[in-house]
This record gives sequence, structure tokens and C-alpha cells, in this order.
Amino acid sequence: MNILNGKVFKGMLESGCSNLNNKKSDVDALNVFPVPDGDTGTNMSLTFSNGLAEVRKSGSESLPVIAKTLSRGLLMGARGNSGVILSQIFRGFQQYVQDKEELTVPEFSEALANGSKLAYKAVMRPVEGTILTVIRESTEAGTAYIAENPDSSLEDFMQKICDEAQKSLANTPELLPVLKEAHVVDSGGSGLTVIFDGFMASLKGEPITEDSAPKAREEKKSEKSSGYRTEYILKLSEQGKRSLKIERFRKSLEQLGNEITLITDEERIRLSLHTMTPGEILILAQRYGDFEKVQIENIQDDLNPSIIEEEEQPAEEKEYGMIAVAAGDGLKKLFTDYRCDIVVSGGQTMNPSTEDFVTAISKINARHIFILPNNSNIIMAANQAADVTEDKDIIVLPTTSIPQGLSACIGFNPEADAETNRESMMDAVSAVTTGSITYAIKDTTVDGIEIHDGDYMGIMNKDIVVTGKEMLETAKGLIDKLCDEDSEIITMIKGEDATEEDVNALEAYINDNYDVDVDIEDGGQPVYCFIIGVE
Repeated sequence: MNILNGKVFKGMLESGCSNLNNKKSDVDALNVFPVPDGDTGTNMSLTFSNGLAEVRKSGSESLPVIAKTLSRGLLMGARGNSGVILSQIFRGFQQYVQDKEELTVPEFSEALANGSKLAYKAVMRPVEGTILTVIRESTEAGTAYIAENPDSSLEDFMQKICDEAQKSLANTPELLPVLKEAHVVDSGGSGLTVIFDGFMASLKGEPITEDSAPKAREEKKSEKSSGYRTEYILKLSEQGKRSLKIERFRKSLEQLGNEITLITDEERIRLSLHTMTPGEILILAQRYGDFEKVQIENIQDDLNPSIIEEEEQPAEEKEYGMIAVAAGDGLKKLFTDYRCDIVVSGGQTMNPSTEDFVTAISKINARHIFILPNNSNIIMAANQAADVTEDKDIIVLPTTSIPQGLSACIGFNPEADAETNRESMMDAVSAVTTGSITYAIKDTTVDGIEIHDGDYMGIMNKDIVVTGKEMLETAKGLIDKLCDEDSEIITMIKGEDATEEDVNALEAYINDNYDVDVDIEDGGQPVYCFIIGVE
């Protein structure tokens, strides 16, 4: 085969997405830190699935249309840094093919290379030994291969890309010492090679389909521990009444969620279901009419609050709005008390998508809106949401922890202008040192520290600085690392796995050893027994 058209490309996307969905847990397991929140594979899978869902809904077999639809779906569904970078790779691909119904193999090579270039531009400080290296080195090798073999078939070229991507991936530990020490390759790069392998399988006539058993297990888990309960009432438009095919609509819903309750009559659709991608559910319905009611609720352990609830727009536009990201009822209330209009449910264990931010932004009628991602892996998605929002001034503050986000809120002055607020809020952020206590899920070595499955870990900013078999002793060791003679305030946020006795014991330890004010909050966050901020 020497030509890539829309039909062929669509088949490649289906196979690549299925391969990624099948192997996302393997990609997750490559997380360097042995914490129970490795999510690169999940983020990439959700991102790519969102893009493919849009392609499916379009029904098109035109290459430019597929590429554009995929790019938009990936952009809006992007979760985590790996998902954002993936969206930029295919955005660059789309830019190249926007007026081409077919690609020759050399053109396909140039389109992939353009994706690599755009991905690098999207990252402020590109790091080698990551997905960026894998896409760059594989496409550079592909360009060199085409120069020597201009009449190459599509299959031979894609095999070259796959081989070089695997070679680049295997070398990532040599570029990033932290990977070498943990005896893993880069997780984002691994996810990309999985997609490429799926592309190759499709071209060989052996497309990969999604495993049914793992999918069933995942859905069973999501019913109990993760995802979003999405409910709405939609009034059908006249066009919607004519075009809505209930069985086709139900099948589309089954691709996106479970626990489906669908009630329809001549005027309305009433839906309730569990899904990992609520934005897709809303987009699927919106073509048939107008929403009368929408509610999206995070159902992680049935403890987390709703991420977005439909609210009436305020009568008058206000000067400022604020969006924060957090997981846990206590943290949601805390950020709400600190003037946040919307708390998007998520964090290290579940990164919100670009679309989650766009939806939240649309609910706030304000000229200037601050976003507090509160996690380094969420900042890029927040920035993408800011980029696609044209009618409001969106200011993303690069907060990387909950304590930083809370300090930013405290630094906000509703009487000051936007730039003054940005500066003062970032000054407040820079004064915070963050610590957290969680547990290890595998044996590994990080920064010379030997860690065993089940150990508790004290993390200071991004570094594991203390480990132990007992949670309280590990927490006390972390406090000793966080505090010095200049420390004045400690904010201690209790997670769902910590008890009141744990809180009292740790507070007593702080009071006995340090001359500081202690502020204790019940955050209810998962995974992290304690989140600690020191100023």
C-alpha cells in the first residue's frame, strides 16, 4: 500500500486505541514513584478514546475531516501532561493534512514529523528521555528512511517507525537517571509505542480489538471507585425529534459508560449513567436539543463531591472568578470557603481533562478567571483550556499542590487588578513547602532510597525524603524535613485513611518540637493520608 486515505487512517486509529486501552495498566505500572496513582496509561487512554469517539460520531471517511475531528477530540479530552502532548502530536499531523484527501508515504512521514515539532513547542521546558524524545527520534529516523527509500510502502515505513520508537524508548533510562534507577522506561513514550504498534497491526490486516474481559473488570471497578455519575434532562429540538434513533443512541452510550438509565418520550431525553468521560456524554446529546438540567458527580468511593453542577448564570458579569482542582469533600468546602466558584474534582489520582476546565469556565460569568490546577500533571490541560477560551481572560497559576492552591486563594484581593493579583498570589505560592504521606505499591529504588511494597513514604515537593513501616513515624520524619527555624505556619490536611488519633498524635509532636501555628483541616482526600503545607 502506497497511499494513506481516511478509511485506512480510521482503521489505524481504531487499532491503536484498542491496543492502548488493552495495555494502559502496563503503562501505568511504569510510574517512577511507587505510589498508588500511576496514571500515564489511563490519561493517554482516556485522551485517545475521546478523540476516537469524536471520529466515530462524525461518520466521515475524509482524511482531513477525520484528522480535524480527532485533533479537536484529543485536545478537549486531554488529561495529564502525556495526554496534552499526545493531543499536540496529532494536532501537528492535522495541520499538515488539512487540505489533503490522501497522503503518499513521504507525505505521511512529513505529517508525523510536523506532529513532533508541534509537541515540542507545546512544552515550555522539553525534557529528553520522555514521550517527546520517542516521537522526535522515531520521526527523524522515518524521514531518513524515506530519503533512502522514497518508494517505500506504507507498511514498511510504519514498521520502521515502530522499530525506531521501541529503540528510542529502550534508551530513555540513559537520558533520565530517575528512570534508570527505578529500572523502568518512560511511561508516556511507552504509551506512544503502543499506539504505533496498533497502527502497524491495522496496516498488516490484523487490527487489534479491545479485550472484553479487562474492560468488564474496569467497568466493575468504576461503579465502586471511580468515574462520574452523569445525569441530564434534554428537551428535544424539532430537528432532534426527527434525527434521534434511540437504539443507535443507546449503543453510543454503551461505548462511553455503564449503569445506564435512559428514558425518552416525544419531548425529552432523561439520562443517568456512570462514565469516565462526562464531556463526551454531553456532546453526544447536544446535537438533539437543549439541556434543561445537568449534573455531573464524581463517584470515587461515593465520597467526592460533584465536579460541576448546572447553575444559573449571574445576572451581571463580575470581575473575578476562580476554579480549583481538588479531591475530597473537605477540600471542596475549603476551596469554596476561600472564594472558589467551582472545584473540579480530581488531582493526582484522576486528572481532569481540558474539557472539564472549559465546562467549568463556561459556568462562571466573570471577566478574569483564575485556575488553580494544584498538581504539576494538570497544568498543561488547564493551559489548553485557557488557549481555547476566547471571550474571557483565563489566568492559570501553576500551583502544584493543595497547600499552594490554598495559599494562592489567601493571597487574592478582590479590590486589586488582575496582574497585581497574579503577582501576589504567586508570591504566596512561592512561600509554601509541600509534603505528603502515602504508601508504596511496589519495590523500587528512588534517589538512592530503597522502598518496599507497603512502606509509607514522606514526599517533600517532588522528592521522597523518608520511608517507614509505620505511618505516624514516617509523618514525623517528614515534618522534621519540612520545618526549620524560619517556619511559622503548618497546615495539616487529613486524608480519608487517617484517623483522629493520628491527627492528634501528629499535632502533639509538632507542638512539642516546633514553635509554629498549626491549622488542621479534614480534606477527605484519597491516597494521601496527610497533605502538609509549611510556610
